[in-house]
Amino acid sequence: MKKYLALLLALCMVFALCACGQSEAPAQEAPAEEAAEAPAEEAPAAEGWAPDGPVTMIVSYAAGNGTDVTARILAQYAEKYVGQTIVIENVDGGSGSIGWSQLAAAEPDGMTIGFMNLPNFNSSIVNELGTYTTEDFTAICNHVTETSLVIVRADDDRFPDIDSLVAYAKENKTVASTNGAQASNHIGAQAFANSAGFTYTDLPMGNTADELTSLLGGEADWCVAKAADIAGRTDVRVLASFSTERLAEMPDVPTLGEMGYYDQWLGSSRCVVAPAGVSDEVVAFYEAAFKATMEDADYLAAATEVATDYKDAAATAALIEEQQAFTEGLAEGFWYE
Repeated sequence: MKKYLALLLALCMVFALCACGQSEAPAQEAPAEEAAEAPAEEAPAAEGWAPDGPVTMIVSYAAGNGTDVTARILAQYAEKYVGQTIVIENVDGGSGSIGWSQLAAAEPDGMTIGFMNLPNFNSSIVNELGTYTTEDFTAICNHVTETSLVIVRADDDRFPDIDSLVAYAKENKTVASTNGAQASNHIGAQAFANSAGFTYTDLPMGNTADELTSLLGGEADWCVAKAADIAGRTDVRVLASFSTERLAEMPDVPTLGEMGYYDQWLGSSRCVVAPAGVSDEVVAFYEAAFKATMEDADYLAAATEVATDYKDAAATAALIEEQQAFTEGLAEGFWYE
């Protein structure tokens, strides 16, 4: 009986050892499987930086402004390439300087980007509206380049064409609403008036939306704005463009140059920028995402009235500095009191 029990015990030990050996086999293979899967798990990191939550896009003007409209179209279609929701944050005031101050102070982690309007941004530096400089921002890309236009109310029978406006302005002191003192539309108004030989009263409104409201409300006689600002509107009439050739979308509108007035291109650019200090990986990510967006068929179909003009980070950075030099150069002999 003892021999039988001893034999039975020995057999149990053998089975136990076999079972242990079988249960440990997968554990020995696990490291090899994990090693095989490791490259796939690390793939996103190898591709570079990407936002890990909603991205804030600061627009330094009120909702409904031309910049806001174009920014929302871009943001809507860029989400597919960014991989996150893009939240537009309108920070109006100070001719854009409040929004740019907030953007400059944001964490340079890629989670906050924004629009920079040229030359409004540059003018705000010249006029010391903020404490920032061009060095407080990092360029990502250009989105829109738009030509300036001279416009009046559609029902204003005094000004059927640009010559009638000039003739009237030489006999009467007209009022021109603008998007801020020495901002882009004020620069355009001044360039036009200087070339036509008349003076006017400037009515700075701080943004283009309010500028147009002032014009339509009868506070102003005329103003300068851009195509996106008046897209789809039938309550204004375009008298001339600040282009060297007639705009394809406005073939019946003469250029100021062909009418004997300001003969150079004038307008504005709307760029996407980030706070200074963001990494090259962040810039590369957004640069590629927005380029893909601006080439996307759905975006292009939705942005038919947007003067899309993609420029990469390097070209945009050069444009910002170029416009800074241009705006600073206006200080001598351009403005009148």
